[in-house]
Amino acid sequence: SLNLLANLPPSPPRRTEAKFNKVVLKRLFMSRANRPPVSIAKLAKEMKGKEGKTCVVVGTITNDVRLLDDSTLKFTVCCLRCVDSARARIVAAGGEVITFDQLALRAPTGSNCVLLRGVLKSREVYKHFGKAPGVPNSSAKPYVRGGNGKNRKIESARGRRKTCGYKV
Repeated sequence: SLNLLANLPPSPPRRTEAKFNKVVLKRLFMSRANRPPVSIAKLAKEMKGKEGKTCVVVGTITNDVRLLDDSTLKFTVCCLRCVDSARARIVAAGGEVITFDQLALRAPTGSNCVLLRGVLKSREVYKHFGKAPGVPNSSAKPYVRGGNGKNRKIESARGRRKTCGYKV
């Protein structure tokens, strides 16, 4: 459906010179890693005091069980994909979830729209980037065999503990 959205024939929204449309089109072509998800808690926080505006997310909207007050979700959301539980909570609060072709008919130039995106560096892979793990002043996470707490002994013996010979 992403290809269909991006390759629509030149309709009124594509002909407008609005910067909003250019930004949305650019984000539609982005890879999935560059379209991070946004939680409904973040939407509620960002849309506070912006009644009557449409929230636009070029990506996925996910549920957040930590958000207790559903009354803050009463707004219109436009997104590529919405998790079922998040959609149910938004609709139950009196809001609505629309698609990009519906948005193109309602706001061709992006007027009264708030464009949001998720945190790009929240992917786990970013914890491994930077100075090599083990060198001084490095906070990079090492790629360890049998990680995720499955293998206790790997990379924790000589050179890693003072009690086992020496510590680097």
